[in-house]
This record gives sequence, C-alpha cells and structure tokens, in this order.
Amino acid sequence: MTVLEINQLKKTIGGRELLRIAHLQVQEGQRIGLVGKNGEGKTTLLRILNGEEKPEEGMVSVQGTTALLPQLKRTDTVKSGGEITAEYVTKAMEAQSKLLLADEPTTNLDTSHVEWVEKELKRFNGALVVVSHDRQLLDAVCDTIWELESGNITVYTGNYSQYIEQKQRERQHQQTEYEKYKYKERQLTNALEQKKQKAVKATKAPKKVSPSEARITGAKPYFAKKQKKLNQGAKAIQTRLEKLEEVEKPKDHAPVKMDLPNERAFKDKIILRVEGLEGKIGDKRLWKPATFFVKGGDKIGIIGPNGSGKTTLLKRILEADEAGVYRSPAMKIGYFAQNLSVLNPEKTILENVSQDSHQSETLIRTVLARLHFYQEDVHKPVSVLSGGERVKVSLAKLFVSDSNTLVLDEPTNYLDVYALEALEDLLREYEGTVLFVSHDRRFVSAIATRILSLEEGELTLFDGDYEAFQTRDQKKERDTTEDRLLMVETAIADVLSRLSLNPTEELDKEFQRLLKEKQALQSN
Repeated sequence: MTVLEINQLKKTIGGRELLRIAHLQVQEGQRIGLVGKNGEGKTTLLRILNGEEKPEEGMVSVQGTTALLPQLKRTDTVKSGGEITAEYVTKAMEAQSKLLLADEPTTNLDTSHVEWVEKELKRFNGALVVVSHDRQLLDAVCDTIWELESGNITVYTGNYSQYIEQKQRERQHQQTEYEKYKYKERQLTNALEQKKQKAVKATKAPKKVSPSEARITGAKPYFAKKQKKLNQGAKAIQTRLEKLEEVEKPKDHAPVKMDLPNERAFKDKIILRVEGLEGKIGDKRLWKPATFFVKGGDKIGIIGPNGSGKTTLLKRILEADEAGVYRSPAMKIGYFAQNLSVLNPEKTILENVSQDSHQSETLIRTVLARLHFYQEDVHKPVSVLSGGERVKVSLAKLFVSDSNTLVLDEPTNYLDVYALEALEDLLREYEGTVLFVSHDRRFVSAIATRILSLEEGELTLFDGDYEAFQTRDQKKERDTTEDRLLMVETAIADVLSRLSLNPTEELDKEFQRLLKEKQALQSN
C-alpha cells in the first residue's frame, strides 16, 4: 500500500530551484534514509511532506497521518538534549502515524541516547523517512536510500553501506566508460592526423614524373582524386570526433602529504603526559585522578556520555600551566570547538584557509577539494555558505595550520555524510597526532587507534581501536569461561581416575555434574 506519493513537485527558494521531483512513492512499512550534501534541501523536503510548506508546483498525496521529528528542538527548557529527543520520539510513537519523518534525530546526543533512538526507530511499525549523518543508524534502520542531488532524487535499494557499494560500482563503470572514451578519442585523433598528412603528400609530384611535366600538368592528373578522397575521409573523422559523446572523468582523491612542524621531534615519542589529573567543576567530581600518556602520531578518540567531562578534559590539556599535564615543547596544537568565529565572513574560502598557513596553495586547494570545494568554489565569500559548509572551511583552516596535533571537539556535528567520509579520509592520512571527541560511532571506529573513555567517573586509556574497546568485556568473559573450562576438565580427569580405582554413587553424580557444566561452558 502506498502511504505517500509525489508527482511533479517543484520548489524554489531565493530564485534557486531547490527541488524538482517527477514521481516518488513511499510504501507501507518502507524505511528510507534521505541523504544529500548540506544545503541540498533535505529539511525543506521533509517539511513539504509533512504539509508545513507548499511547493510551487506538483502534488503530495498522503494516506493517513504523518509525524515529524524536527531537527531543531525547543530550547526553553532545562532538560538535556537526550531527554528532549526522547520526549519527541515517544510522542511520535504514541501517535501511531502511518509515516514518520525524522530530521537528524541523533544530533548532539551521546552514544547511549543514539542507540536508544535507533532501537525506537527500528521498533516503529509505520513507514519512515529519516535524515541523518549517523551512517550506523542508516545501516541499522533503513532498507532504501534516497539520494538528493541538484534537486532530483535517485532511489537505491538497501541500507547505507549497500548504497555506498552501488555508488562505487557506478564510479568504476564511469571510470571504464571514461577510459573507453579517451581511447576512442586518441584513435580518431591519430587517424585524422594521418589522413591530413597523406592529403598534404598528395599535392607533391610523383617521383616518376619529370619536373617539366609536373609544371604543365601539376599533380592533379595523377593525385587529384586521391587527395579529394583523403580530405573527405579526414572530414568524416573530424565529424565523428566532434560527435563523440564526452564522458566526464571521475574525481580522484589527490593524496595529502603535509610538512608538519617538529616532525622528527614528536613522531612516536611521548608528547603528552597526564599524571594524577582529577576532573572537578566546583564541588562536582567528573573523574577520579587519572594517569596516561600520548605519543606523536596517536589518534585518540575520547568517548563518554554527555556531561561526563570530555570537553573539560580537552580544555585542561590545552591550558599551558595545568597541574598534572606535561606537554612536549615539540607539540603544536590546533583546536576546533565548533567556534566559527575564526572565519572572516567577508573573505573567500581560499583566503580564510590560506591565512597564517605555511602550506603551499596547491596543497591547500587539494585539502579543500577533498572537502568538496572544487575549482571556483574556493573564491566564494564565507558569508554565503551554510552552517555545514562553514564547519568544513574551519576544519580545512585547522588542517593546514602550523600545527602537528589536532584537538577536535565534536567535529562531525552539522556535516553531511559525504563531508564526514571526506574528513575521515583526511584524518587517516594525517601523520600528526589527533585527539577528538565524538559520539559518531562509525567516525570513532574509522579514526581512533586508542580510546580514552570517561565512564562512571573513571578516565581510562584503552590501548586499542574502537572495535576492540567495544568487545573488551566480551573478551574478559571469554577468558573467564576458558579458565573455568580448564578447571572443570581438570576436575573431570581427577574424578575419572578416582572412579576407576573406587567407583561410588557420589563420584558418579559428581562426574555427571561436571560433564553438564562442561557442556554448558562449551555452548556459550
């Protein structure tokens, strides 16, 4: 059953055609992830589907009721972001709408609240259209992806990871078609050049004709027809070359190799020592005294619930005279804290990012291109950019700054999924140190080589990536199970030896009990 249908929808904002959708349907129970770059119109589309905005043209037909989880939650409250989101989600669930529209429902939530929202969306029985930069949520919840680009929507079957696989196949196909196009272009160009050269040679007198005869008759009696034929052939090739349908080359990711200050002095050396550092705000203790160290080149993901003290920890590390924090003189820090005041809105993207950078313009342009600011885009003034685009410019500015250690406080907020993946690629290639706070599970998994965890008042550095951190309790449980299994097998061997010498009912019962325990342990 169709719960929503779009026909010939058109929406224009400020003279710009934002949406033009010929036909689209949402089926009962369908789970759709709506993805697209910042500023493409995802929120506007949700508002149109919910009846809050009207398109200039077209129709949106809805069978049943809709509910919207808005991106911007109310602020006239002392409740936390997680509590407010939970309230919205619960209200939407209770309404039992046929269609739920969710606009970035996990923004500013910690991991536990994100997982709760994910669970509730999976539990929802109606159709769902969700905008989210949380790729793990899109994988867990969605069976369809709508890609919004240049006003049009392309439909992909599957979750986000399957969508990415399909996009990669499309890119590979485009690369193959581009290579075929370039081969054909070279082939026709070479053939054209050969025809032209032969036509030129056809104007020369043949060797067997005397000069006097050539002056009287020219080369025409002998070569005129051949020259004409060659020129016709060249013209035909030229026409084929002009009509050859051009195939655009897929954009390649140029590698980024930066000159980092003090590189020899910090690489793989301890650049930060924290000894007995306690987290307190007034009388409130955030964490007990903690000790850990950071090496040059480490990529440390700082995780924990909202209010646990992650930002406080970053600020303590950044303070020059903080007791218990010892920084190497080789350490040069660049800090990102969602503070976009570092940008001059009257200057261009390139001017902002280049300011105070010692990197070459070629590298700066490469970094900007990796964050999807191509060619003439870099000359746009910052004042015309969306919030997400300004975040990308701020990150680019930090990335090419004169630093070898990046400290990032929630860098993924307000970035679309494409920008997120581009930032991941840049940070993976970055040879300096990175300390970052994030609730984006896939981002942490992609970047972190070590995990700094703030849980229940304990600040602990885990020497391993996020996947190993998540399974650490399971490993402890496995180790405990293996130890217990070894003890049971030893006890069975002892009981068997005693049974062989002096069988009793008590020993037989003990043997049977140990066998059952062994089977239970092996089945876990």
